[in-house]
Amino acid sequence: MRIRSMTTANDNAMDPNGLFREENFTDQKMGAIRKLTPVTSAGLDDPDREVSFLGSAQIMTQMGALPLNFVLEGSTIGEAAEDFAAKAAIAVEEATIELEKMRREQASQIVVPGQGGGMGGSGQGGIIT
Repeated sequence: MRIRSMTTANDNAMDPNGLFREENFTDQKMGAIRKLTPVTSAGLDDPDREVSFLGSAQIMTQMGALPLNFVLEGSTIGEAAEDFAAKAAIAVEEATIELEKMRREQASQIVVPGQGGGMGGSGQGGIIT
């Protein structure tokens, strides 16, 4: 029996008209900013598309570091850096809400002995004959 892939070769191809050059900036304290400059298929700057900036930071949780990524406003690295704190605060708030939601969902799935549920049966324990 032959297994057929659900994707075609074109699904995995890079779009030569959607390429960006990436530069990374950091203050070595708060996080990092990625500058994505659109380029043509020849590798030259593409003036028809806008430069974009993405911020990244981490927050520490009980489970370890949680990465945060967010879009920054601005047309220069300086403007993006000025927008960093506000967008990072929003990302932290959204992550906190999502973590609390996941914690509540996990807590609602905890099975407490003697409260029913589980595998069924009489709940009396003992020897099965």
